[in-house]
Amino acid sequence: MRRPRVLVTHHQVQPVALELLRKDCDVIVPTDDFPSRAQIHDLCPGVDGLLWTSYRMKLDREVLDACGPQLRAISLTMNGVDCVDTEELRHRGIPLGHTPFIPNESVADLAIGLMIVTNEGLFHAGNNRNSRRAIQGSTVGIVGFGGIGQVIAKRLQGFAIGLILYCGRNAKAAAERFNAQHASFEELLARSDIIFISCPLNKDTCGLFDREAFSAMKATAILINIARGAIVDESALIEALKSGRIRSAGLDTVTAEPVPPDSELFQLSNCVIVPHLGTATKRTRDEMAVRAVNNLICGLRNETMPSQFQ
Repeated sequence: MRRPRVLVTHHQVQPVALELLRKDCDVIVPTDDFPSRAQIHDLCPGVDGLLWTSYRMKLDREVLDACGPQLRAISLTMNGVDCVDTEELRHRGIPLGHTPFIPNESVADLAIGLMIVTNEGLFHAGNNRNSRRAIQGSTVGIVGFGGIGQVIAKRLQGFAIGLILYCGRNAKAAAERFNAQHASFEELLARSDIIFISCPLNKDTCGLFDREAFSAMKATAILINIARGAIVDESALIEALKSGRIRSAGLDTVTAEPVPPDSELFQLSNCVIVPHLGTATKRTRDEMAVRAVNNLICGLRNETMPSQFQ
């Protein structure tokens, strides 16, 4: 029986996962550090499975057509599915795997680190009397109270904060464990001293933090984004930071990655940027990559994936 052919869209997938995949499949891997969309398309024809590694490159009808009708399973090496045309996959009956829950701890740890750095003004130039404020007693807002949002709330318990507010479509039963209160987005903006963005990127959240949102925040508030860059209107954020409309921001993700060297964000002393390091621990990335491969192998066998997107 012919072994399945699988395209892995980047060569930097964890070695433990590639080794596992090669036991069952013939694996195609681009050699370029940053393969273009055109290069990926050229490698697509005839593959049975896709291990998709880039959230910046759209996995859409064009890619699926390039693969051909024999394509029968796709797996992402990430949790979020915003790069995928999920409706098109459902229409074609192609299962999609992702890696929920695995990155929660490491992403939440980085979120807390960014909170401390930005709140304490550790990288601020000059002696700004407003650059450092007590975390104790603060009201913290969490936009998106899923797995990562709840781990952030868990980490915050040791900081003697005053109150946690969270917003989302529905109240969460788990919130009681953290004494967290469900609030509207508008109330969260107006009351929070520290705001974490941990929601998925979708049509409802794209550009959620715009000029109007920043105008509704406290001038002493800080913003932490460990979700997706497009949730924040970057020009509005720059304007808010430069004008003092908000105090500071800590960003693990921005609209264009890698960040262009001439980005104005680099010129702002009240903005801290790290290069999308939320999942960047060896344990987390190994586990995510292995889960992605197991998802793909199960899909190719017409079995339910361990983490199949619904």
